[in-house]
Amino acid sequence: MKFRFLLGAYMVLVLASFNLYAQENMSRHIFEIKIYQISSEEQEAKIDDFLKNAYIPAMHQKGIDHIGVFKPIKTDSLADKCIYVFTPFPTVETYMETVSNLHLSSLPSGKDYQDASYKQPPFDRQEAIVLKAFSGMPGYGIPKLKGPKKERIYELRSYESPTEKLFHNKVKMFNSGEIDIFDRLNFNAIFYGEVVAGPQMPNLMYMTSFENIEAGKAAWKSFGNDPGWIKLRDDKIYQNNVSHIDITLLYPAEYSDL
Repeated sequence: MKFRFLLGAYMVLVLASFNLYAQENMSRHIFEIKIYQISSEEQEAKIDDFLKNAYIPAMHQKGIDHIGVFKPIKTDSLADKCIYVFTPFPTVETYMETVSNLHLSSLPSGKDYQDASYKQPPFDRQEAIVLKAFSGMPGYGIPKLKGPKKERIYELRSYESPTEKLFHNKVKMFNSGEIDIFDRLNFNAIFYGEVVAGPQMPNLMYMTSFENIEAGKAAWKSFGNDPGWIKLRDDKIYQNNVSHIDITLLYPAEYSDL
């Protein structure tokens, strides 16, 4: 009788732990970063028209209120030009249903993009990165920026790790204090995410935002001198967990929600 009671109590604890784990993971958003590689102004105009008048309205109808559209700080050439589209999905199921069915039916105002000829495709290549939000920021942020969009800077960073174990160590470092430091120093983070499918794994990615490039430089200087960051950086637990960093400076399209 005592054994049955203990077994029953143990099962209750196991189920409670499982439910807490499930709830935590259900509450963490899934992010998609879609990257369009283009080489002409015509392609750029066609994608802008599709995103502004077809894709974003379709996402809004699905209850996804904030779509971010970003472009790299201008260069002299279109050869490496890209358009970045950030879409936050509340669940894995929502993401899978959306990406599976979006282009199978005609979208209002999406005809020029969806029915483009193979001789004149709207992009040269398309890439998608799928991320799971950090537990330390399970959703996404709306930046508190007031200046003109054309002056804003959105900084997208990718941190690669030598091994999967060290990757999780870096994620833990963010959740254990790094996110709090960014918040305190007003980095206006859009998201922090573990890459679950992408070209540079194992890696994490995150995006911060600033009024302008000078504000961004000042924020990073404050971060580098912050006692909390220095203590975290020098902690023996968090050594050698990043092997490569990519930094992309972006600005938002005028029709971007973020």
